[in-house]
Amino acid sequence: MNPIPPWLTTLADSARTMPIPRPMRPPERGGRESAVLILFGETDRGPDLLLIQRKDGLRRHSGQPAFPGGRIEPTDASPEAAALREAEEETGADPAGIDVVGRLPELYLSFSDFRVAPVLGWWREPSEVRAADTDEVAAVSRVPIAELASPANRVKVRYGDGRMWGPGFRADDMLVWGFTGKIVDLLLTLGGWELPWRERGLTEEFEATPQGLRPVG
Repeated sequence: MNPIPPWLTTLADSARTMPIPRPMRPPERGGRESAVLILFGETDRGPDLLLIQRKDGLRRHSGQPAFPGGRIEPTDASPEAAALREAEEETGADPAGIDVVGRLPELYLSFSDFRVAPVLGWWREPSEVRAADTDEVAAVSRVPIAELASPANRVKVRYGDGRMWGPGFRADDMLVWGFTGKIVDLLLTLGGWELPWRERGLTEEFEATPQGLRPVG
């Protein structure tokens, strides 16, 4: 059994009052209620995060890496219950071995009109994970925080007409970007893991298109 580490308790306390970027602030009304599980664990490679790769061909977020999660159903007692249920359905993670540590402020995913409750969890007793929901999930990965924070793995992703950009991360044969990439970027800052990658001349960029990402330049 692994007790909740002090660094995660500190991160959860900071996350409750963290500033939300304007594009991610929920509207006063509307939006579909959903939840994701931001599940931290630890191995001999240090702290890590559980991520899924969505299957190609889905109506929403096709092929994108994401945190396990989905819509809050009427039978869910809370956003925390929904996040744990979705994680079990998508990855096979056993909720009995997961401690809920806290929750980030509600975020908004405008592309699909989802109001997202990001639930922070700690993997007290890790269980085996896999692509349990084969209709929606192509792969499941435990990605080390050190790999996400490494300047060598960070890229820029352009959106729309190219004047806006967001963070991207190469991790375990995935390119983490979009809504999930923005949350990862916030977590690296809150956790004190962010490294000064912008000052090291990294200029690799990708452009978001309806067909996916394509390199720029």
